[in-house]
Amino acid sequence: MEFIKKSRVKYTIIFSVLILALFFTLTFCICFGSVKIGVLNVGNILFNKDIIEDPFYDIVWNIRFPRALATVIGGSALACSGLLLQIFFKNPIVEPYVLGVSSGASLAVGIIMLGGLSFGFESISPFMLVAAAFIGSLIVMCIVIIFAGKVKSVVTLLVIGMMFGYLCSGVTSVLTAFADKEKLQGFTIWRMGSFSGFTWEQVRALMIIGIPAILLSMIIIKPLNAFLLGEDYAKSMGVKIKKFRIAIVAISSILASVVTAFSGPVAFIGLAVPQISRLIFKTTDNKVLVPGTIILGGIVTSICDLIARTIFAPIELPISAITSFIGAPIVIFLILKRRSTI
Repeated sequence: MEFIKKSRVKYTIIFSVLILALFFTLTFCICFGSVKIGVLNVGNILFNKDIIEDPFYDIVWNIRFPRALATVIGGSALACSGLLLQIFFKNPIVEPYVLGVSSGASLAVGIIMLGGLSFGFESISPFMLVAAAFIGSLIVMCIVIIFAGKVKSVVTLLVIGMMFGYLCSGVTSVLTAFADKEKLQGFTIWRMGSFSGFTWEQVRALMIIGIPAILLSMIIIKPLNAFLLGEDYAKSMGVKIKKFRIAIVAISSILASVVTAFSGPVAFIGLAVPQISRLIFKTTDNKVLVPGTIILGGIVTSICDLIARTIFAPIELPISAITSFIGAPIVIFLILKRRSTI
């Protein structure tokens, strides 16, 4: 009982620190950029919408605030998706980007963005992009799952995922070669991966689809813990394995695709954040890991986005350029750590 009480106190402290860190990170993301805006100014603009004459009103309310919310929700979604896939494959080195799932979503979005008007669509709605990304990611996910059952090596699975990623990228490159210049410019910027230019309409779509999917991942925490102990144990606890597998695949695909649809492919958040979460909480209990990973995903992605747009301001880097510096070393470390088993 004493150990349980100490653990609860420890986790309460960690979660409190993470929530505070998320709040301060969100504040920094709104205050800092090519133009620095004071905290009081930001608070005044956010809580007194009537102050439209403030010179910083448009920057805060229509540019930085929606972008900051998008990075928090998007980062949480990608991190949660990565954790679910790692549990599903029982492999700490998988995530949507590495498995090619994000590339499948990118290809589907590319088909819509580059060929949407020729398909008879007068305009491309945010929900249309999400639907396309979900279908693309789900197709690649199903193919990877089929191969995962036939290979035992972690490295082989990663290579298969990478090859599907390259295949999707190749098809996308063919599409770009025949695309109109106007469409190509927007798609090229999107493909680099960035949270810039988020509108309130896109943020609403991200919230409407992303937040329920994140909440669903919280609902299946008990089956996730049972699944960690093996399928036989999960069955004995009343978990319907087939339906549970479908649920994990669907939720992780929705989470990855809704972010990819608007921000483009963002690398390594789904891989790095669950690993960092495990190091911080020092547990495999998903009652702690899932919410911890969700909060940490928002923090890490927001920090990476802030660095991407301020380090060489006014030039903005693709966010994947920053996340790769975090994720790539973790992949190398995990592969070296598991070299005896792979």
